[in-house]
Amino acid sequence: MSGVTRIGRRLPAATLAATAIAASLLAACTAPDQPVSPALARGIAAVFVDLDRPGSPGASVAVIRDGDIVYSRGYGEAQIEHGIPVTPHTVFHVASVSKQFAAMAVTLLAADGALSLDDPVRMHLPYVPEFEPAPTVRQMIHHTSGIRDQWQLLAMSGWRLDDVITTEQILGLMARQQELNFEPGAEYLYSNMGYTLLGEVVEAVSGMSLAEFTQARVFAPLGMDRTHFHDDHEHVVPNRAYSYAPLQPPADAAAPADAEAPRYRKAVLSYANAGATSLFTTAEDLARWLDNFRHANVGGPEVMQTMLSRGVLNNGDTIPYAHGLAMGEYRGLRTIGHGGADAGFRTQVQWFPEVETGVVVLTNVANGNPAGRARDVADVVLAGSFPEEEGEEGQEGGAPPAADDAAPPETPGPAALAEYAGTWYSPELDALYHLSVSEGRLVARHVRHGEIVLEYRAPDEFATDRWFFRGVRFERGGDGAVGDMRVGGGRVRNLRFVRLTTPLPG
Repeated sequence: MSGVTRIGRRLPAATLAATAIAASLLAACTAPDQPVSPALARGIAAVFVDLDRPGSPGASVAVIRDGDIVYSRGYGEAQIEHGIPVTPHTVFHVASVSKQFAAMAVTLLAADGALSLDDPVRMHLPYVPEFEPAPTVRQMIHHTSGIRDQWQLLAMSGWRLDDVITTEQILGLMARQQELNFEPGAEYLYSNMGYTLLGEVVEAVSGMSLAEFTQARVFAPLGMDRTHFHDDHEHVVPNRAYSYAPLQPPADAAAPADAEAPRYRKAVLSYANAGATSLFTTAEDLARWLDNFRHANVGGPEVMQTMLSRGVLNNGDTIPYAHGLAMGEYRGLRTIGHGGADAGFRTQVQWFPEVETGVVVLTNVANGNPAGRARDVADVVLAGSFPEEEGEEGQEGGAPPAADDAAPPETPGPAALAEYAGTWYSPELDALYHLSVSEGRLVARHVRHGEIVLEYRAPDEFATDRWFFRGVRFERGGDGAVGDMRVGGGRVRNLRFVRLTTPLPG
């Protein structure tokens, strides 16, 4: 829309206001291929009524049925600083919705005969350490490789997730890894690192970056003209949305004069890496992609069937995750989709193959709840198409058994906690944490993260309130002395730290 590209001009306030009003009207008037009835349109609009107001971040929604976009509209604002409305053409960062496109690129290369999905990753990326057994491309697709997650490793190393984070920095961490979370194929555990490596496999095999390959083989053929992998944080993107999060006032703060006025903070995102994330796209473009599960014009039926193949563990169990796609069910209908969350962006795509319908909800606010809204939109659009719900005969209710009342473990005294004090170093992260006893508690200090309190849980085991540093366990040698420190929880397990025996210069 022209109003978006002119925000840098010095226009009179009245002109800017008129432009914003006109843009808002246009946002609601993008003509769908085959529009839904007014009643259905009202039902969908009701799902987003809380975002459909000035000064609020918003959402972009698109619905595609039998190859036609039947509903497409924006709500709220893409840039609340400038009053720029969300439209069906607003470009969003869609976070982990990106993964299915990285998986599609690798799957296309496998169909070309350029690689096998069962190739060891190291065959294409020599800097990946020599793990035994070796994780494969297919295991990275299915999150069964055991490769640790990049965001948690970065945070443990000292990065903030609103830092500029480059592919090179992520690959540097991968090259230093000495252990996996588990034996490849033994478990399913989500790993963003695996999908960044998939993007690198695409480049190593095709000679094209992931952005270039997907543009040529996926986006252009499907008419996804406003879509690209955003691997440069300085790349200027017209008509883009920025992300926000609710600003929570202190509990004892006085209510603002206008109690109805929403309050938001900017949720900064500066990623310069792609594969696990960083797809920039629109709701309408994603709807066109979902329709490819129907007609398979890109890739053909065999590739699209491979995209739907779920992972299988070493013990023969099948997981519900396919090629960047979560396989599920809603109200008796099968679903194929994925969600995403980075900074304040929250996104959801959902394809219902049995009724050839796709729903896309993109939001730019951390509490946007796109998964719930996508289900609500489906309830409206697919009313009458859901199988009859079965009764609940035979189900027994009742309260769950009461948990045992247990006293919290008694924290060891300062002398016992002092056993863990010292400077701890991770060879894999090249990172330092300084542990000391302060006011009867064990405290870890990091140059960027500050003070982290370790709460005692069991002998040699502690927990913290930091998502990247959840659990800390100390190992002891045969002589009973404290040996290595292992840190993990979430998507990184048992990361090894060693205590330095020589003090650092003061």
